Amino acid sequence: MQEIIDEFTNYLIKTRNYSAHTAAAYVTDIDDFCKFFAGFNGSDVFVGDLSHADTICFRAWLANRQNRGLSFKSTARALSALRGFYKYLAKHHNIKNDAIGLISSPRVPKKLSKAIDASDVADMADAIRVIDNTEPWIAARDWALVTLLFGCGLRISEALSLRNSDIAGAPGALRIVGKGSKERIVPVLPAVYTAIKKYTELRPFGNAPEDGLFRSVRGLPMSARMAEKVIEKVRAYLQLPDYVTPHALRHTFATTLLSDGADLRSLQELLGHSSLSTTQLYTKVNMSEIMDIYEHCHPRAGE
Repeated sequence: MQEIIDEFTNYLIKTRNYSAHTAAAYVTDIDDFCKFFAGFNGSDVFVGDLSHADTICFRAWLANRQNRGLSFKSTARALSALRGFYKYLAKHHNIKNDAIGLISSPRVPKKLSKAIDASDVADMADAIRVIDNTEPWIAARDWALVTLLFGCGLRISEALSLRNSDIAGAPGALRIVGKGSKERIVPVLPAVYTAIKKYTELRPFGNAPEDGLFRSVRGLPMSARMAEKVIEKVRAYLQLPDYVTPHALRHTFATTLLSDGADLRSLQELLGHSSLSTTQLYTKVNMSEIMDIYEHCHPRAGE
């Protein structure tokens, strides 16, 4: 079994261009099912046995995950991983199972993110200067990161994957490679480039064209966790709510554009969403804000 799973992992990374992190998550979900299936059958599971799993077994697995307190989102992802594994087995090893196609994914509640108030984003600049007052280049780095997320709507992984060559020559736009290796062009505001330029001029290392743009204190590529800690420190200093995260900066970019009249298709391209339905979530956020204003301000809202 392990040999087949390793083979599937290589397929995900080399053929489907999945990240190692995503492939590892798929394997974890597949292992979870295989362990459950072994207990369900009362015997060890071999690859060929997977063709005999029926709808009762699959539904029992989903129920077992719920009993363990795993979220609907986690279980939906696990079922998707298992479906992908079965498709691979059918195509490459002639091991087929039609029952998996009869199982519906659990409905995942759509959680609407919250935008950050524009004044709070502006206050972050002063907060960063105070927090990093002994290392001006670190302060410049952190502010450059904030302006890039807020000004260009990038995912944190996309911002941290930028290289010096990507921002050379004051580009008016960035070519971003997002999820699923999908490319998009994102305009760069002058204020964003100014913040990045100040940071690169102060940075003591990592100046080669192919070096990563954002560096740690020790000169290593900055990790997502390091970026999260930057926002956590700012959030604590300004006493902002817990929803203020790197992703909230991207979310604020989207809701700001939508409020100012951007159409959904353009916003979809800027954010790199593969599906318009994902972008449409922002219209729900805007409507909730509109209803909140109505309920608090309209003279007849309470009638």
